Amino acid sequence: MSETSNNWSIRISFPSSQAAGKQVVEQVRERLELAEWSPHDVFSVHLAVEEAIVNAIKHGNRHDASKQVRVACCGTPEKFWIEIIDEGLGFDPDQLPDPTAEENLECPCGRGVLLMRNFMSRVEFSDQGKRVVMEKHRANPRPTTNPAAKPRDLH
Repeated sequence: MSETSNNWSIRISFPSSQAAGKQVVEQVRERLELAEWSPHDVFSVHLAVEEAIVNAIKHGNRHDASKQVRVACCGTPEKFWIEIIDEGLGFDPDQLPDPTAEENLECPCGRGVLLMRNFMSRVEFSDQGKRVVMEKHRANPRPTTNPAAKPRDLH
């Protein structure tokens, strides 16, 4: 992780394990809370990042520990950005069934992507679905009162 003033970033690769993925999700949550994002925004990002990482491990890399999940993310006082890449075969997100359609209510497919799209400001898949980029714009940017999250004096 690196930090400059109110900006921070995390860049990590880890084998396809839920435990490793959970640690990344927790790091993101902790950074947003330290930057005093609202509980609603923290919940939204946490849920979307967790879904995307679980999808990369479970559906992308099929729990193959020899395959890596790469995560790069950064936060500013106004925005959170994350890129998650798996080594799987990919998928076409436009071909996912609509989980809200009557005939799909019992099918678990597509719910994670639906949640990601509803809780984040922007979600884009590329590289045949192996790469997802998400952004969340802070609902109410405000100056932080947390001294650890304030810009550092560079003198």
